[in-house]
Amino acid sequence: MSLLVVGLSHRSAPVSVLERASLNAGAQLKLLQDTVAAEPATEAAVLATCNRIELYADVDKFHAGVAELSTLLAQHSGVGLEELTPYLYVHYEDRAVHHLFSVACGLDSMVVGEGQILGQIKDSLARAQDLHTAGRLLNDLFQQALRVGKRAHSETGIDRAGQSLVTFGLEQLSAGADVQQWARGKRALVIGAGSMSSLAAATLARAGVAEIVVANRTFERAERLARILSEGDDTDVLARAVPMDSVPGELTRADVAVSCTGATGLVLTADAVVASVEGRTGAPAVADTAVRETAVRETAVRDTGETPLPGAGSAADENCPLDLSSVSSVPSGFSVMGEAAVAGMDAATLEQHGAWAAGGTAVDRTRETGRSGPEADTELIGALAATATRVGRIPERRRPEPVVEVPRPEPVLFLLDLAMPRDVDAAVHRLAGVRLVDIESLADASADAPMAADVDMVRRIVADEVTAFGAAQRAAHITPTVVALRSMAADVVAGEIARLEGRLPGLDDKHRAEITQTVKRVVDKLLHAPTVRVKQLAAEPGGAGYADALRTLFDLDQETVASVSRAENSTTEKNRGPA
Repeated sequence: MSLLVVGLSHRSAPVSVLERASLNAGAQLKLLQDTVAAEPATEAAVLATCNRIELYADVDKFHAGVAELSTLLAQHSGVGLEELTPYLYVHYEDRAVHHLFSVACGLDSMVVGEGQILGQIKDSLARAQDLHTAGRLLNDLFQQALRVGKRAHSETGIDRAGQSLVTFGLEQLSAGADVQQWARGKRALVIGAGSMSSLAAATLARAGVAEIVVANRTFERAERLARILSEGDDTDVLARAVPMDSVPGELTRADVAVSCTGATGLVLTADAVVASVEGRTGAPAVADTAVRETAVRETAVRDTGETPLPGAGSAADENCPLDLSSVSSVPSGFSVMGEAAVAGMDAATLEQHGAWAAGGTAVDRTRETGRSGPEADTELIGALAATATRVGRIPERRRPEPVVEVPRPEPVLFLLDLAMPRDVDAAVHRLAGVRLVDIESLADASADAPMAADVDMVRRIVADEVTAFGAAQRAAHITPTVVALRSMAADVVAGEIARLEGRLPGLDDKHRAEITQTVKRVVDKLLHAPTVRVKQLAAEPGGAGYADALRTLFDLDQETVASVSRAENSTTEKNRGPA
């Protein structure tokens, strides 16, 4: 087994990178085809969710496999390899198995213990099977991952460690209030009719919303989801379907909206949300251009980690005694001497600029003393020390006045964006009267979520299952050799019986059958202990060499062993199917 996984998730990459690297259905299919067409890989499967993109493959060379899979991920995601590489993780063989089993149990999810990942793993396997990119290894791996995930949920209380992403998002929207009390009587708009949107609609219906409107690009799918909601036995919600072009009008009526589509662009822009809020309340939503530009700048800073330089006008004000256009931003908390060192000027000159900026009168120390540089600095420090001796402290510079935060009005529209890439403009976070929860804010909120005691039980299950899976794979690796050995023994028995018949032409059928059975029993007894023992040894770590030893000792033909492997793989392919 040479299982390799290369990927990125919410644990390794910021949401902005995940958003740009997301793969639509067509891109996933093309990635699978290109992966198996590449030299190092013989099997491939893609697991792509709203917070992870992982490429699994059976490779014959580790380093070449890592390079090829990383390059393919970059090519198909549209993110440059140099930019993507710092966020990629790599798992190989048993570590790769451990990773997928942990993912299947919900241990690696944004909300620990959520069960939606099992459906996504099942879809990933079905996609690889349809394209014939999943062979024996990945079929066994993904089907076992599904069984491990189901075992974790049935044998432990991992479900108590977290909720689905939808439930967690609604809890964030309600700001800690009871979701059912918060949702009761509200009008809901669900944009999209896929699995996540359907789950959101069902969750809202059970929470007690009065009405659910479903909008989707394919109107028939929206109608089907609305009919399912209306006919449900456990809810009495009023549900109806609308086309996508009705979303702006429905948003004006809605109290809460959930969006999860496969669109590559924004579904709800800031202007659209502003129009819906103002159309409902008549009050401005504080969505002027300056606010949106500020939001865009903040997003850029968050994504790149770089601090933008001040605007061009900030260092070129009229009558400013210094030109600071080439000076980068200075961390707060520096002393005058420290700020002078960063700015590339002496302390006295910097102090003069400070006096000008504060509206005071600058003192030209060079004119007063006739000196500049270190001597003037020494004199300044001496004066400060004398003042401290006289008054008991060093006089403080004028501190900035504390900023009074303007309280935001209570939200009248609640937005939950579960899409990747995002459906709702990030600038909506800054609008008054709106509360937006998206994947990025969910990641922040779940970072410090408490871990349930059941998580330890699940980890033990994962560890046991990884050991068992590895043993089974190693044992399966030697099975073709054992089958080839028994086949060779059967041929030897048949040849010797044929020779016996040539020497004893008068041998009757009864005696011939008895002799044949006796010879076969002898051969089976001689082979039984070695073949059983070699399977046990091969199942242990490092046991792959026993197959080679068996082939060498019995002079088995490599092509015969390979043909047995192909026959077994063909049978597996015919009988495959998700668990």
